[in-house]
Amino acid sequence: MLGKKSTDTKINTLIGAGAELSGDFTLDGSARIDGKIGGNVTVTGSLILGAGSVVTGEVQAASVLIGGEVTGNITAPEKAELTASAKVLGDIATKVIVIDEHAIFQGKIDMNQAVPDKKGKAKAAKATRVGRKSAKAAIAEALKEVEEEEKRENQENTAVPEQTQNTVAEETTK
Repeated sequence: MLGKKSTDTKINTLIGAGAELSGDFTLDGSARIDGKIGGNVTVTGSLILGAGSVVTGEVQAASVLIGGEVTGNITAPEKAELTASAKVLGDIATKVIVIDEHAIFQGKIDMNQAVPDKKGKAKAAKATRVGRKSAKAAIAEALKEVEEEEKRENQENTAVPEQTQNTVAEETTK
């Protein structure tokens, strides 16, 4: 979607290079920002931050293409792309990440799990609970295996002296 010249992304809102916004910016759709925003940015579609853009706050969008500066965490469930002119100081949570060679990034990237959205938090908590049950079952199963192994060893140890006694008795009769 981003990074490719696609006509599928329809920009609903444009914040120009000279514009400055103090406060949170929320949009149902896609946006391109070339100005400055001092607050959180929440977009339901794609977000493009131009080379001269500056965002000081959290960024949430389905996918982001960053060419400017972001000081804050970024959540982009689909894709996050940092161009060569990007400067990001914060953590990124996404499924797919592309970082160009000269981009500046300081933070951590979380790609190992599904990025939770507001509805996904309940699903993630439920998955964690299910995992706990599985861990308990695995521990119980391992303990049973250890007990069975100890029983087998005890049976083998009690059987060995009888065989030894029989061998000794046979040798003495010869």
